[in-house]
Amino acid sequence: MKFLDSAKAYVRSGDGGAGCVSFRREKYVEFGGPDGGDGGRGGDVWVEVVSGLNTLIDYRYRQHFKAKTGTHGMGRNRHGAKGADVVLKVPQGTQILAEDNETLLADLTEVGERFLLASGGNGGFGNARFKSPTNQAPRRANPGQPGTERWIWLRLKLIADAGVVGLPNAGKSTFLAAVSAARPKIADYPFTTLHPNLGVAAIDDHEFVIADIPGLIEGAHEGTGIGDRFLGHVERTNVLLHLVSAEEEDVAGAYRTVRGELEAYDGGLAGKSELVALSKVDILTEAARAGKIDALAKASGATVLALSSVSGEGVKDALRALASHIGAAADDARVDAEVE
Repeated sequence: MKFLDSAKAYVRSGDGGAGCVSFRREKYVEFGGPDGGDGGRGGDVWVEVVSGLNTLIDYRYRQHFKAKTGTHGMGRNRHGAKGADVVLKVPQGTQILAEDNETLLADLTEVGERFLLASGGNGGFGNARFKSPTNQAPRRANPGQPGTERWIWLRLKLIADAGVVGLPNAGKSTFLAAVSAARPKIADYPFTTLHPNLGVAAIDDHEFVIADIPGLIEGAHEGTGIGDRFLGHVERTNVLLHLVSAEEEDVAGAYRTVRGELEAYDGGLAGKSELVALSKVDILTEAARAGKIDALAKASGATVLALSSVSGEGVKDALRALASHIGAAADDARVDAEVE
């Protein structure tokens, strides 16, 4: 299945059904008169979060969604049925934005959550509604109200507990493949990863979701390379794992490049908890490893983990550190909720 995280769609709710002009006149039945029923309400347009989806690819091939018109009223005081609704099914983590692609209408993060995009028009009154002592045979009925229409944008931001960032070929996809059942594409050239990947990792009775996004290069926030298009997929994470490849000659410079892009991106990524790790350490001698870890520690101001996804060295330590940060973030969120 192809990955698509942004799509534009046109939605229109149904028109209300028209009211009916009708008169009851039956042989041997007294008290005839107006008996036109009301029209039915037009169908609504909803967005609903469903499980089992992780892309908006369905909205690449279909962009127009229109609910049904309400049934017109009929004689003998029969009211029209409501028009059928239209439901746009989206993955968890989908945001709905107005046509300007900036105004946020809804942020849907839970399976089963629904949002009303457009309400159907009300049905028109039949002539039975207009009967009065001074007008016992009204010959008028209301038409149904028109539905509403709008263009919207759907934007997907994957929901994960931890995000993996770094330059191209930093070992992000290899790490994800080593700690989860995910099987991202892995190759020895830059930008092997072209779209985000999710995997579920487990360590010491802790289970959490990890997101791997395409590598960042200098100027990514301005659109260079793949650009910052996929950084939104790690906005919801509690912690970032910043991988720096041991193949880099200047590990400090590589770290500062990615940090600069995170800070330039307006999404709160620079303020997230960060774990820094030197990856692919199995290719280094002990002396070279110590030198690069020291340089990376001075540049980041943090304790640097050493790991190799191929040999497994340091992988469990990295997972335990991620689980600790995720648990601490969950505790803080719980305390904040209790205070509110």
